[in-house]
Amino acid sequence: MLEKVDGVIIRSNDYGETHKIVTIFSNKLGKISALARGAKKPKSRMAAVTQPFIFGQFYIYINSGLSTIQQGEVIDSFRAVREDIIKTAFSAYIVELTDKLMESKSPDGYIFEELLGTMRWIEENDDAAIPIMMYELKLFKKGGFAPTVHSCSNCGGKERFISFSIREAGLLCSNCSGIDPHAFAISPVIAKLLYIFSTVELKRVGTISVKQENIKLLRKIIDAYYEQYGGYFLKSRKVINQLHLLK
Repeated sequence: MLEKVDGVIIRSNDYGETHKIVTIFSNKLGKISALARGAKKPKSRMAAVTQPFIFGQFYIYINSGLSTIQQGEVIDSFRAVREDIIKTAFSAYIVELTDKLMESKSPDGYIFEELLGTMRWIEENDDAAIPIMMYELKLFKKGGFAPTVHSCSNCGGKERFISFSIREAGLLCSNCSGIDPHAFAISPVIAKLLYIFSTVELKRVGTISVKQENIKLLRKIIDAYYEQYGGYFLKSRKVINQLHLLK
């Protein structure tokens, strides 16, 4: 069956001397892998459209085994991302995380739009720290290990959040904070931001203004949380850490 889908190339692997197997995250079919014949040949039409980060329109022959890309056209090449090492590193991280946490052939239009929006934000802005964290938290939910950010993870209370516990997987209120002496101390602002980041669509966010110390704390919380519950080693995360050391 031939299907026309719009999707983002989130992974590309060589297959034989001239072919590639690419993984596309699409709105219509979800995550799907397909053979791109001749894509390693420089003059092949498939060469340009099967590069990582390409947002394209693909005609894919779907079958029970490995599907095959019959034709593809570039919708957005994200050129500015490719020309900047930091933007490339961040984009590589979010597509690798998408590949790890999204199940095959399980469409999710919401996550698809959030991925595209985050990539466009990375392309157009120098600072993408907040959109990336927003996307991470939404993917954590799809992966089945989202933190509790709407109530106390211990008692279910709805107010006076003063800490975030990795062990308890979420916010703790003032009555329950003592159960985890290693929890991150947080302000009401951090608690509110965690809820917003987890629930609000990126397109609904205009200019984002968050203090740098709050961004750093949120980054520490999310990194520690993923390390505890994520379950997948991410090569792109290691690259980002190395780039931060260089800076």
